[in-house]
Amino acid sequence: MDIPNYVTAVVRALEDTGYEAYIVGGCVRDALMGKSPHDYDIATSALPDETKRALSGLRVIETGIKHGTVTAISDGRQIEITTYRIDGDYRDGRHPESVSFTRNLENDLARRDFTINGMAYGSGGLIDLFGGREDLKRGLIRCIGEPEKRFSEDALRIMRALRFSSVLGFEIEENTALSASECRGLLKKISGERILAELKQLIRGKYVERVLLQFPEIFAEILPELAREIGFEQYSRYHDSTLYEHSARAVGAVKAALAESGDNHVEESETALGLAMLLHDCGKVWCQSRGADGEGHYYGHAAIGAEAADGALRRLKCSNAERERIRGIIKYHDLSIELSGKFLRRQLAKHGDLFRDIIIAHIADDMAKREFCRERIPKYLAALKKLKAIEAEKPCLTLKELAVNGNDLSDIIPPSPEMGNIMKALLYEVIDGTLENEKAALLARAAELVGRV
Repeated sequence: MDIPNYVTAVVRALEDTGYEAYIVGGCVRDALMGKSPHDYDIATSALPDETKRALSGLRVIETGIKHGTVTAISDGRQIEITTYRIDGDYRDGRHPESVSFTRNLENDLARRDFTINGMAYGSGGLIDLFGGREDLKRGLIRCIGEPEKRFSEDALRIMRALRFSSVLGFEIEENTALSASECRGLLKKISGERILAELKQLIRGKYVERVLLQFPEIFAEILPELAREIGFEQYSRYHDSTLYEHSARAVGAVKAALAESGDNHVEESETALGLAMLLHDCGKVWCQSRGADGEGHYYGHAAIGAEAADGALRRLKCSNAERERIRGIIKYHDLSIELSGKFLRRQLAKHGDLFRDIIIAHIADDMAKREFCRERIPKYLAALKKLKAIEAEKPCLTLKELAVNGNDLSDIIPPSPEMGNIMKALLYEVIDGTLENEKAALLARAAELVGRV
C-alpha cells in the first residue's frame, strides 16, 4: 500500500516512542480497492496523553479525548489518532455508554462494524483478523461477529450496510442482511440528520435500484410514506411493475437521465432528483380510482405526494432549500411538457432552475415505465436544448427585469392594485414574445391596458 508521507510520519513517531500504530478502517479498505483515501485514521496502543507526548513535534488537538481521539496536524493535513478501545453497552442504540482503553489491537478491531472496515495496516503489513480482504475480493458486506449485536449497538450500521452495497455494488452477506431487516425498528432511535446523510450517499450509488428492491421494508421504516407502495398494483398501461418497484427503478434511472440531459451539477442533482424520484408517486396510494376499462387513475397525486414528501423531509431535517427543490420536482413531475418558446419561457419564469429538474424527472420517470414510454424522451431532450438556448438569450422573466417600473407608470396610473396587474400583464406579454422589453413600447402598452386589467 502506498501511504502518504504525512501519514507515515505520524505512525513512525508513535512507533519510535515504543507504541503500536496502524492505519485503520475505511482508508485501508479504499487503498486495497485501488482508490485514493480521502483521509486517514490511525489506531494506537498509546493512551491519549502518551500520544500527545509522542507527537510533541506536531500540533495536536484534543478533538475527542474522552473517547481516546486526538487530531494531529501533519504537513498541513489532519489525521485522527485513537487509542485502541473497547466499547461499553450501547443503551441508546447509537453511542456506547463508556469506553475503556486497551493495548490490544484485536480488541479494537473486533468492535468495528464490517469486515471490510476491520483491517489495519502498519510497518509489519496488513492485519486482517476477520477476513476483510477476502470479503473485498468477493464483494461482500459482512458484520464482524454477530450481526444482531452489531446493529443493536448502533442501528445506523444498517444504513451503512445498504449504502456500501449501493455505492460499491457489494452483496450483503445472508445473515447480515437478515439481521439488518429484523433490526430495522431500531432505526427510530437514530436522528433524522444521520439517516439522511447515509440515504443521500446511498441514493447516489450506482447500484441503488438493486438495494431499494432488495430491502423495501428497511426503506419503509425510515420513510413510512413508502410502506403502502410495496405490492401496490397500478393497473396502468404505462407500468409493468408495482408502485414501489417503479419508484426504485426511477431512482436507478436518475444517473442515466442526468447524463442524457448534460447536467453539470451531478452530485447535487443526483441527490435531489434521487430523493424526489423515490417519493414522487407516494401520493398515488391515497387517490387511486379505476375507470370502466379497469385502468388506474391518480388525479391530484403529484400535489398530494409533494405534501407527504415535504413532511418526510422535515422529519429527516433536510435543509429548507433542498426540501423545497425536491417538493417542487414532485409537485410538477407530471406537468405536460410542450416545445413552444412561449410555454418554455413561461415555465422558466414560474419555476426558474427547478424547471430543468422537472424535465429531467420526466426522463427518469419514463425510463422506469414500459418500453414505449421511452419514445417521449427525445421530446424532453429537445425541450432541454431549447431551454438552454432561451437561457443564453437572457430573457426578461421577472418584474425586476422589465424596462419599466412603478415610477415610470405613475404618470399613467397611480400606485394601486391595478398598476400591479398592469405590470404583470406587461411581463407576460414580454415573456410570450408579443411585446418588446423596451421602455417606450411598454409605456404605450400600459396606457392601452388602463381600465382593462
